Amino acid sequence: MQFALMVLPDTAAAAAVSGRHVRSDVRVVPHASGRPWLLGRWSPDDCVVATAGTASVAVLGVCPVTEAELAKWAGELRTVADADRLACRLSGAFHLVASVNGEVRVQGSATGLRRVFHAMVDGVPVAADRADVFGAPVDEEMLTVRTVCGLLPPSLGERPLWRGVSALPPDHYLVLQADRVRQVRWWRPPTPGVGLREGAVRVREALAEAVRVRQCDTLGSDLSGGLDSTSLCFLAARQRPELLTFRWAEAEAANDDAVFSAVAAEQLTAANHLVVPQSELPACFAEPAATVDAEQPYPFMRTADRIRRSAAVLADNGVTRHLAGHGGDELFGDLPGYLSRLLRRRPPTAIKHVRGQLALHRWTLRPTLAALLRPGTASGWWAAQAEQLTGPPPPARFPPLDWGLGAVRASEWASGDAVATAREVLRRHAETAEPLDADLGQHQYLVTLRRGAAAYRQLARLFDDAGVALEMPFFDDRVIEAALAVRLPERATPYRYKPLLAEAMHGVLPEQIRTRATKGVFSQDVRAGLREHRDAIADLFADSALAARGLIDRDRVIAGLYAPYADFRPVFAVEDLIGCENWLRAAIRPTSPEGSRATTAS
Repeated sequence: MQFALMVLPDTAAAAAVSGRHVRSDVRVVPHASGRPWLLGRWSPDDCVVATAGTASVAVLGVCPVTEAELAKWAGELRTVADADRLACRLSGAFHLVASVNGEVRVQGSATGLRRVFHAMVDGVPVAADRADVFGAPVDEEMLTVRTVCGLLPPSLGERPLWRGVSALPPDHYLVLQADRVRQVRWWRPPTPGVGLREGAVRVREALAEAVRVRQCDTLGSDLSGGLDSTSLCFLAARQRPELLTFRWAEAEAANDDAVFSAVAAEQLTAANHLVVPQSELPACFAEPAATVDAEQPYPFMRTADRIRRSAAVLADNGVTRHLAGHGGDELFGDLPGYLSRLLRRRPPTAIKHVRGQLALHRWTLRPTLAALLRPGTASGWWAAQAEQLTGPPPPARFPPLDWGLGAVRASEWASGDAVATAREVLRRHAETAEPLDADLGQHQYLVTLRRGAAAYRQLARLFDDAGVALEMPFFDDRVIEAALAVRLPERATPYRYKPLLAEAMHGVLPEQIRTRATKGVFSQDVRAGLREHRDAIADLFADSALAARGLIDRDRVIAGLYAPYADFRPVFAVEDLIGCENWLRAAIRPTSPEGSRATTAS
């Protein structure tokens, strides 16, 4: 398996485990004892290591810290807990690893774009940035839940599909000792008490720094014409005007991205602009039987072939790092969970906002009021999903004012036994489920950020395969901290489109783009691609590995491919099922190192 990072404790047993993974293409950083500490595949520019006394610190990823600066930090460490100060100061997106007095601390980023997984391998606690490198068997229970329910919100949705492998919560760090691990929370979201104008200044500064640390000789950047990617383009152009912008051409007249991207391109006079026409793009759902990611089901199967094509085009044009606006919707969108608390604290303002949401999203009044008056709890939400798993889905315009941002329902092709297993897992999870923040509004933003980060880290691997690093500055810890500190009614208002980002880009973006209130759609691409490739999708499920395990009814899946649909929910459901099918086919092939066995971590 390809892994970028594996972390080991300083023991002889760990050294023996590492021997199975050390090959000519694997870099090794030793403990002070000489035993292997860090193993992985990274470029020298993406790893900074420093030692001072008995403490060693490593930063792997995008971060501007120098070896001298890191050595100074290392000299101040007395315990692994002291690394909190470093973790909360550095900019960029990275893994932080510290070894102090026989303990090893490992952490990723607060959103989960940089993840940490761990397992006991032959009695040794091992951490890695992938869940599929421990030689573990498939977790049949979690495979069933994913097949029945599709993508789930955290924390259940973050559990690996490998038995005995655990996912570290993104806001925690892991401590490796000789024969055990422990988890410690290091990050909490800020209290949202900053005004819009002050918060916009902080967001602009954090984003500018996030773009600055990603400068390279040949920098690419998406230029869709939307607020997210275009903001990154203009920030990058201030520092390196000769960047290469990139976008797909549209398939439908209703998508006005071309108008706004043309406005941006006129202003970016020093940049080169690359537009891939529709005639050169693979259709959506092309190559549905292709394996994309061996770690877990890939969530964007409809565009996987397009992403490969895009990455290849960028590589052919010399791009080594490419900026993308992923995370902008999750961080700056108008999630409505703040309305319940606002209604209790400032009723007149809340009523105005509710009216705006009703008009904007065409919610019906009665379920909206019911959800506002009875927001419930995170645990109660999970319990309700278990009981209503086979119930009818809520209407498409049902207000997402709950702890999961939508209902969980069993897919129509799931077997009865699979549904029963999924329901039991949801019930068990409900017993221990905790919110990501006590404030429902802040919780919803963290849900979307962590769910998005989990998906986009897989997307980035398709670019990695082409030699292009896909960079997503909106997921940087310092950026999300700046945004989440702003008062919720000001950044989630229905009366302005992404008001916090728009305010932050005042003086940076052309006004026509900064005040844009529309978003490009690609529904025609999806419809045409499904029509073109549904026979190939049907062939995929005619010999289904999921059906062979008794998880789905293949005939219902195939019939559904040719049935009419009123909205895109059935399309997204089958897209996720394609990901599960291809992942399972890859997972049951023997790919783990011989003799390596993962067991449940203590």
